[in-house]
Amino acid sequence: MTVLQKRADFLAANRGLRVARPGFVLLVNPNTADKLRFGITVTKKIGNAVVRNRMKRRFRALLRELLSERGLSAHDHVLIGRDGGVERDYAKLREELTAALTRAAQGKGDPPRRRK
Repeated sequence: MTVLQKRADFLAANRGLRVARPGFVLLVNPNTADKLRFGITVTKKIGNAVVRNRMKRRFRALLRELLSERGLSAHDHVLIGRDGGVERDYAKLREELTAALTRAAQGKGDPPRRRK
């Protein structure tokens, strides 16, 4: 697994499949690198640096645990933290990520967001 670092890769993932859950939004998009890659983003709307870093650490642990067995090969996976995601139970987040990865594997995403 490789970590996404370039802004262009995150923007490209936004054009892919979107699966929303109460604690996060999962974006899945095919890549040309033929590797399973992941990225995490948490905006400043969520909280201060301590809260954002705690959320990123939890997401990183979840992705390392589940992505190798349930992730789509040759795809980028991006987790976007949502407000309240850091307070959610780890087991609950794990279940939600498993369900989101299953939906993504089936090609069932949520409808696109409305433009403002």
